[in-house]
Amino acid sequence: MAFICFPVLPQKDMTVGEFEAWLRQFDSNHDGRISKEELQRALHSLHTWFPWWKARRGIKEVDVNRNGMVDKEEIGKLVNYAQQHLHMKICDYDSY
Repeated sequence: MAFICFPVLPQKDMTVGEFEAWLRQFDSNHDGRISKEELQRALHSLHTWFPWWKARRGIKEVDVNRNGMVDKEEIGKLVNYAQQHLHMKICDYDSY
């Protein structure tokens, strides 16, 4: 028997915790931060157009300390970016 693993795609509506869990699967070096390349892979999994451009734009918009990564402190800004520019529906609470 063979097992096939598929990446978990975000639902239409999700909580911030679910968004973070989905994004965490693209953290290839497990450092707790999301690089531009990791964000690009996440956007590519959604079959978005121009994921490289959207990842670059997203990092530029949310990276407050300009280290080229989305840190834990900046994840809230990434949630806002995803809602406004990627049209993802992310709510702050656990039950809708």
